[in-house]
Amino acid sequence: MGVATVTELKQSISGKRTFRPSLISRHANEWPPTDVSSDLTVEVGTSSFALHKFPLVSRSGKIRRLVAEAKDAKLARLSLHGTPGGAPAFELAAKFCYGVHVDVSVANVAMLRCAAHYLQMTEDFSDKNLELRAEAFLRDAVLPSIASSVAVLRSCEALLPAAEDVNLVARLIAAIANNVCKEQLTSGLSKLDQCAQLKPPAAFVELDSPGDWWGKSVAGLGLDFFQRLLSAVKAKGLKQETMTRILINYAQNSLHGLMARDVHGAAKCGGGADADSIKKQRAVVETIVSLLPAQSKKSPVPMAFLSGLLKTAMAVSASSICRADLEKRIGMQLDQAILEDILIAAGAGAGAGTPAGQQHGLYDTDVVARIFSVFLNLDDDNEEDGGFDYDSPRSPKQSLLVKAAKLLDSYLAEVALDSNILPSKFISLAELLPDHARLVTDGLYRAVDIFLKVHPNIKEAERYRLCKAIDCQRLTPDACSHAAQNERLPVQMAVQVLYFEQLRLRSAIQAGGGSMGGHDAALFFGCAAAASASAQGSVNMRSGSGVGSGAMSPRDNYASVRRENRELKLEVARMRMRLTDLEKDHVSMKRELVRVGPANRLLRGFARSLSRLNALFRMRPAAEPGLQQLGAKATADAKVLFQRRRRHSIS
Repeated sequence: MGVATVTELKQSISGKRTFRPSLISRHANEWPPTDVSSDLTVEVGTSSFALHKFPLVSRSGKIRRLVAEAKDAKLARLSLHGTPGGAPAFELAAKFCYGVHVDVSVANVAMLRCAAHYLQMTEDFSDKNLELRAEAFLRDAVLPSIASSVAVLRSCEALLPAAEDVNLVARLIAAIANNVCKEQLTSGLSKLDQCAQLKPPAAFVELDSPGDWWGKSVAGLGLDFFQRLLSAVKAKGLKQETMTRILINYAQNSLHGLMARDVHGAAKCGGGADADSIKKQRAVVETIVSLLPAQSKKSPVPMAFLSGLLKTAMAVSASSICRADLEKRIGMQLDQAILEDILIAAGAGAGAGTPAGQQHGLYDTDVVARIFSVFLNLDDDNEEDGGFDYDSPRSPKQSLLVKAAKLLDSYLAEVALDSNILPSKFISLAELLPDHARLVTDGLYRAVDIFLKVHPNIKEAERYRLCKAIDCQRLTPDACSHAAQNERLPVQMAVQVLYFEQLRLRSAIQAGGGSMGGHDAALFFGCAAAASASAQGSVNMRSGSGVGSGAMSPRDNYASVRRENRELKLEVARMRMRLTDLEKDHVSMKRELVRVGPANRLLRGFARSLSRLNALFRMRPAAEPGLQQLGAKATADAKVLFQRRRRHSIS
């Protein structure tokens, strides 16, 4: 019937062509063959193939050896469960043995190459065997193309370790790296040509991102292959921008919700997942961090991506080295951050080496403190721009520091709403930046005010230390007005605010130079200083006279101090109003002096000014004779000044 016996096969085992060509040509166009009864059943996985020994042993060295070594001369069953690719791969190899046309493609070339190696379908046993056919397709159609190489590399993941044994994975990775760098070079040259021809930039926008299309295709690779591929293209000199885009695409596919600027988004990424899923996510995060471009203040990695990586790393309990690397990167690029980037949930780090009992509040302030410390400690190592000189207020990098101060103030205002945050942590953050970092301290004052409102029972020492971080000289007038009436602030700060506000008014009046004379301003501010000192002395006398320590309870003493503080604020407010009126009348008086008019009009205007000046000092109680004497003296000096000016105008 045309079927060779085992004895015939054993006698001709060393020859390449031990079969009759008529048998192959007879069944070349039909599968499975039906006109000849099967004499060998091959089992691959859960599938069985009824075949013939002669066509198989003519092409496969492995089947030839198994048949030759069989003790039973009538061997009828073989088990080839280790065939790479399983039953589909063996079926294609068997068809090739029978002479049936096999279409080699990108989808099956890796499977055929590994199956040919396993079945030993090499040139040693037959000319133009399956291994040679697969290698030719790889050489001509796969390796020159990036897309085809990536597709074949993805199919190799199911063929391990056979794909590694035939060195297919390493060859594909090397081919992709070489082709990517060639494409990058070609793209750069094309861009230069277009620039030389003075074409508009829009003509080569697509050339700015040559790795986008294949970067999205490699996002489906397994972590091991992805790491090896990115390491290879990185070593070949792939641009950092392209590397960053590829890493972002891979992270978006592997870590869902990573790029969302949500405080608790990363925590959800690790919450509710099983141990295996968390372990895989941890490996992905650590691998991506290891592949990031070199740390630099001008790194192309977006801040949102770094922030998402850090939140996810803390959620999945990544290694301390990984988290420290991300903290340093964020600190070096802190000028690009917004509030959501540094709002990190405290629960996210509970599994990262921080005991749950030491967690206080909703946010992890320790991470933010370390990030700002990195920002402040940046030096000029390996930097061409001269580094960061934050010690000098005139530093060219002062704008970055001011921006960081605004970011920190916004962060403090957000975490101040948390009733569980420790005052010591909040104070340490408020004192973190140098004095010249804040040109205006309104943001810090707002955060402190919110904290005092949410935490009314903190210790007086902590309250004083917290308010001490606010530079009252850098508060805007609106903030000073609010602080002067803020009962949550210590008395010392309220007095300090009023004092600096008086100095600011003095400077503003003196700088004006036209609306009020120097002698008149001195008279008024002398009276104002006396009134302020009198009110402050009254506060000090009542708070330090010993009444509160004996007959008065601490609560009553505190209420008394608050009451005196309010009186002082009202006194200064009234003086401001009187000063405004006096300035208006003084301007009117000067206009009258310029004009040559009747003397009674001048006398009327000046009498009106003197009446308002006397009313200013009559507002103080009669129990303060010193202040009344000072007011009388100011009135007399003003009369003398008016008589001198009148004589001068007449003359």
